[in-house]
Amino acid sequence: MEKLLLLGDEAIALGAIRAGISGVYAYPGTPSTEITAYIQNSKEATSVYSNWCTNEKTAMEAALGMSYVGKRALVCMKHVGMNVCADAFINSAVSGINGGLVVLAADDPSMHSSQNEQDSRFYGKFAMVPMLEPSSQQEAYDMMNYAFELSEQLRTPVLFRITTRMAHSRAAITLGESRPQNEMKPTDDPRRWVLLPAIARRRYNEVLGQQAEVIKISEESKFNLYRDGSDHTLGVIASGIAWNYFNEAFPDGSPYPAVKVSQYPLPKSLIAKLMKECDRVLVMEDGQPFIEEQLRGLLDDKNIDGRLNGKLPRAGELTPDNTRVALGMEINQHFAESTAVVQRPPSMCAGCGHRDVYESLNKIIAEYDNAKVFSDIGCYTLGALPPFNAIDTCIDMGASITMAKGASDAGQHPAVSVIGDSTFTHSGMTGLLDAVNSKSKITVILSDNLTTAMTGGQDSAGTYKFEAICQGLGVEPEHIRVVVPIAKNKEEIENILREEINYDGVSVVIPRRECIQTLKRSLKKKK
Repeated sequence: MEKLLLLGDEAIALGAIRAGISGVYAYPGTPSTEITAYIQNSKEATSVYSNWCTNEKTAMEAALGMSYVGKRALVCMKHVGMNVCADAFINSAVSGINGGLVVLAADDPSMHSSQNEQDSRFYGKFAMVPMLEPSSQQEAYDMMNYAFELSEQLRTPVLFRITTRMAHSRAAITLGESRPQNEMKPTDDPRRWVLLPAIARRRYNEVLGQQAEVIKISEESKFNLYRDGSDHTLGVIASGIAWNYFNEAFPDGSPYPAVKVSQYPLPKSLIAKLMKECDRVLVMEDGQPFIEEQLRGLLDDKNIDGRLNGKLPRAGELTPDNTRVALGMEINQHFAESTAVVQRPPSMCAGCGHRDVYESLNKIIAEYDNAKVFSDIGCYTLGALPPFNAIDTCIDMGASITMAKGASDAGQHPAVSVIGDSTFTHSGMTGLLDAVNSKSKITVILSDNLTTAMTGGQDSAGTYKFEAICQGLGVEPEHIRVVVPIAKNKEEIENILREEINYDGVSVVIPRRECIQTLKRSLKKKK
């Protein structure tokens, strides 16, 4: 059988292609980006719609539209993207689906490239939809077709949860057969999609009534299992990649009984059997104590170990090492720590246009006693670090404009917002409209490098449209200023910043220069 060496993300992407998807909808976000990128570059997916979306909410809604007409659709995002698409996601569980719909959330324990390490499994439980969590790259590939079949069987979206290590580690994958894309077919109950209160109440009761079947399917799932052992002093419950780590700790086979959890709701009968037969239970899961909290709510706390009692770290990702420690084993020290290598913090690339922007901005705000710079999520967030130390906040996508507005409403001046091009179209436009409607005295620096640079150079939704967007939102044309951030234009940039900061209203300064990395790649390609 054919085999490929694939990242977890790539295994998921290929599994989705061979499961017959007609579209993938996503906003780039680490560690999920490679799924959509793989589909875009796959020769097997030439008939699959795969353009990037403006944000995760639009992605979820577009996928729901594809499902409405009977086709299979995949939605991909990182964990914080679930916050953005939550409205559509939660309500899609009430409306139900037509063509299979799988929502993939890539969680980031340890916050390698994120603001938090929230666990997307809570969203699945909240929405009362089935969830899948693969323990290996092979299982991730195999699960994808099952996920779509399960979605169509239950007529509900399915949440597919992975973590950073699953997404970005490689393994050999044995490939299976492909199925064709669904034909378009009308939904047999069009009224279920109109969530007026009377219909929503009926549908919600139907969702509640379906939970017994959802639980039964999870109990019988081939992805959940009970494996006995000779030593019943300890039992292990391991979910997702934790199952992989558990098996790595015992290459010759574990002496302890164990329950593997890769499909939710929790397989209660398997867990009850383990709890009954073992003196203590260790819960191993990557992310927050999702399983452990449910067990502690029903069972004796003293017999359960995990993240909540310190047996495993409360924060950060699960690792083979802390797994071994929790099992009472020594850590395998293959390499001594080197004292010759000094860790370096990330920094903006040499030649990056954001550097020129921050140099000019720092000079101008130094002219004021109490200037505050509200920033956002992108490469330019690195302006918080030396040598620039240029920004004061970074909370979530789009918050820079609305935080600057709120501070200005309270009397703060200057109130400057720094936001990137992709972040602006993702979540910044509505905040700018609020500022315009309030005639807020803020200056927005819309730093445009013509791409979504932080995640690898994907297309940015608003490229070459920002002047028109800002004017359409009500910013006065004379206060939409475009500059080229290079050293020879430094004096011009500083004069423009000074003028707009002193303007009594909303102004937008757009420093526009192509990302140095995408420029290098395009020049190399041309050469």
